[in-house]
Amino acid sequence: MINQEMMRLGNHRSVIRDIFEYGNQRAKIVGRENIFDFSLGNPNVPAPEKVAQTIERIAKMDPISVHGYTSAQGSEVCRRAMADDLNRRFGTCYRPENFYMTCGAAASLSITLRALVSSAADEVIVFAPYFPEYKMWVESCAGAKCVVIPAQIEDFQIDFAMLEASLNENTKALIINSPNNPCGVIYSEETISRLAALLEQKSAQYGHPIYLISDEPYREIVFGGEKVNFIAPAYRNTIVCYSFSKSLSMPGERIGYILVPDSIENAADVYAAVCGAGRSLGYVCAPSMFQMIAAECVGTTSDISVYETNRRLLLEGLRSFGYTCVAPGGAFYLFPRSLEPDAGAFCEKAKKYDLLLVPGDGFGTPGHFRISYCVQTETIERALPLFKKLAEDYRR
Repeated sequence: MINQEMMRLGNHRSVIRDIFEYGNQRAKIVGRENIFDFSLGNPNVPAPEKVAQTIERIAKMDPISVHGYTSAQGSEVCRRAMADDLNRRFGTCYRPENFYMTCGAAASLSITLRALVSSAADEVIVFAPYFPEYKMWVESCAGAKCVVIPAQIEDFQIDFAMLEASLNENTKALIINSPNNPCGVIYSEETISRLAALLEQKSAQYGHPIYLISDEPYREIVFGGEKVNFIAPAYRNTIVCYSFSKSLSMPGERIGYILVPDSIENAADVYAAVCGAGRSLGYVCAPSMFQMIAAECVGTTSDISVYETNRRLLLEGLRSFGYTCVAPGGAFYLFPRSLEPDAGAFCEKAKKYDLLLVPGDGFGTPGHFRISYCVQTETIERALPLFKKLAEDYRR
């Protein structure tokens, strides 16, 4: 018999993908220009010109060196570039040996979880709202129990009372994501400091490290003078998972890394486990050409001014129509409250206006919906009157 759990996952796409495919079918009827698809976090800003120039130059190099295997953990040149970039920006002292190159953030997270989880009794904590695939990677990939801390919907910072009540001797790791998908909120310095202190205390109490997995694909996408705290120096048992999908606008190329700092307890063993997990999952040797590109383009960011404009238009417009929404400090998502308790029913009603929105239930936060605003600004401008009509429907 085949693996029933894998068959279940294959037969049930994520709600985000379902809505995206609905939009494709609906576009055949009403025209693509009349579909206001806010479902998928697919960057609409082109990659920086430096990326195109680097690709063009590398493509003319010796094809054996460009397209051949690198070391399983990634080329030393690429890993050194990752270390140099973080050291320059954050005053750290990382080395190439601290990095493992991956096929994007999904690989980074699934490898890290597989490396850390050693028993079905292990628990991994996630904070709502959370990226829906976290639960799958924790449970189906790593074989641990996923523990969800409910959202603090007033500001989407951490509910520390709930967190402290959930920590126990089986807690192996926590996953955080700042700026956050789906709400765009950045964890404050106070939140990070308080989290680090609590984890230090609980690690000592239980006699083993509680790892903090920091998922950081949106680290460079911040607005209005907001600051994203680089979390690894704040808590010594932090593992960073990064992807260039958003910062360089190339999600289809699948390139990222895992950072295992020397500060981690038994760091050499943790790094070896990361290498072993990458091997067991078939993730050795990230795409060699894009390792070269990442090495040369690290520190470069796509023009995020379009996202900032879209954020301002949507946030001001929706609030003026009566929607409640916490202001995002980064990423390219809004996470307003739905105009009825059932966010699924609300998003179905929005389809009347060809507004394709994602209910918050899959993100662990019922009563909310996600808008992915990495779209053309004209799309936002044309959609706002429809959001207003939708709100008016509820007032009637």
